[in-house]
Amino acid sequence: MAKVDKELSVPEKLANLYKLQILVSEIDRIKTLRGELPLEVEDLENEVERLNTRIGGFREEIANQERKIAGKQQDIEEASALIERYTAQQDDVKNNKEYEFLTKEIEYQNLEIELCHKRINESLAIIDDLKNKEAQAIKELEERTGDLDLKKGELDEIIAETRSEEEMLREKAKKIENSIEARLLTSFKRIRKNTHNGLAVVSIERDACGGCFNRVTPQRQIDVRSRKKIIVCEFCGRILIDPELAEENEMRRRRKSIISTL
Repeated sequence: MAKVDKELSVPEKLANLYKLQILVSEIDRIKTLRGELPLEVEDLENEVERLNTRIGGFREEIANQERKIAGKQQDIEEASALIERYTAQQDDVKNNKEYEFLTKEIEYQNLEIELCHKRINESLAIIDDLKNKEAQAIKELEERTGDLDLKKGELDEIIAETRSEEEMLREKAKKIENSIEARLLTSFKRIRKNTHNGLAVVSIERDACGGCFNRVTPQRQIDVRSRKKIIVCEFCGRILIDPELAEENEMRRRRKSIISTL
């Protein structure tokens, strides 16, 4: 919450609001320099994460199919051992019924072995398909990772170039915010949020609002120039200031800028 040491006059309030507008507009300009890079970086990070998850899924399923193959191979070994045992037992049978029973068991185990080979071949085909998909995903991941590194480098470079300026502007903006009463500051931020260009405080230019360019009535212009109360545009809701106040603050800002470069 903003802390105000003393009650400011309306002209002082308007001047502070306009100063704050200039500072936040400069911060907006810096953000515009970054363009869509932050969003592009975020999208690429999400894409890289998605591809990593997908590759992990492929590898997990490959491992699952390999476990199935190992299980079927174990089943084949057990069935082969049974066939060998049943075949040996046929030599010692006492009647045809026992021989037929062992013969059927051998046939059944042979069918089990055949089915196991079928399941193994199916798993091998699935693994082959999964490995192809994994290789394609890895290739795509390498491309997206390269794009991400490139975009991050561009963004880091822009941030490095503008960081000190942005930090200075934010510090100045914070100081001014502390001199503006909470209710007024909340209104300022709300208006900024609801406008496409972030302008909450505008001057009257050629008898029109400097934000929406709708005509401001002569009486309303007189009220704005009197600086007795805060007037908003009846069309867009922006806070209006007279051109003289805007010029005074602009000249003051330019003088400070010139002095700082000496």
